[in-house]
Amino acid sequence: MNTIEEKNAAFRRLLEVMDELRAKCPWDKKQTFESLRANTIEETYELCDAIIKKDLNDIKKELGDVLLHIVFYSKIASETEDFDIADVCNSLCDKLIFRHPHVFGDGAAKTAGEVEQTWEQIKQKEKDGNKSVLSGVPEALPALIKSYRIQDKARNVGFDWEDRSQVWDKVKEELSEFQAEIDNQDAEKMEEEVGDLLFSMVNAARLYKINPENALEKTNRKFIRRFNYIEEQTIKAGKNLKDLTLAEMDELWNEAKRSSL
Repeated sequence: MNTIEEKNAAFRRLLEVMDELRAKCPWDKKQTFESLRANTIEETYELCDAIIKKDLNDIKKELGDVLLHIVFYSKIASETEDFDIADVCNSLCDKLIFRHPHVFGDGAAKTAGEVEQTWEQIKQKEKDGNKSVLSGVPEALPALIKSYRIQDKARNVGFDWEDRSQVWDKVKEELSEFQAEIDNQDAEKMEEEVGDLLFSMVNAARLYKINPENALEKTNRKFIRRFNYIEEQTIKAGKNLKDLTLAEMDELWNEAKRSSL
């Protein structure tokens, strides 16, 4: 692997390339925080996709694209003398050092669990840190990830089930309440109870150390593989997917399952 000197040289090269692009490329010159935002989201999702696929070469490429955006935003900010990439790096280092007193100070923590127990309290002590336990959860997070983060942060300050098996009574309660609203045909209440049911299921996943976002994405991909199999086999048979009966689709679905798709 590269030495620290080679890593420093590579990062310096990236900064110099960014300076050149910002000065000479018409497209790069016109970009702003706002214009780059959608691209940043897309690049982040592409990185997540590569991670799920466990494609290390693709992960390397997508990390580079995300890093480009960090450097790009910093370059834009430097032009108005608000901050530059050095400020970004130093701010990050200061935060990491402050949040890890067991590494850089006189704190003590021998396990990851011990670190997590004090994490939220430390963050609230930071200058410009979170004003409350849940204020650090971005409002724009997708709902499933947001639900997990909310519950995890609450857990870090002791708001959690005494025994994880207790969560199943809550799941059953929420399912029962949803079923009751189905009988009442109250659309607004049904939506509310579905939300409560999903929240309780995310809670259950968290308690059993399952990331619900990863679990659901794996199921999404499994469904896509199996449905694609149905479509492919239908085309091979010279038929139209819409003309298949549900029983015929189920048979192809089971074939896909037996093939470990």
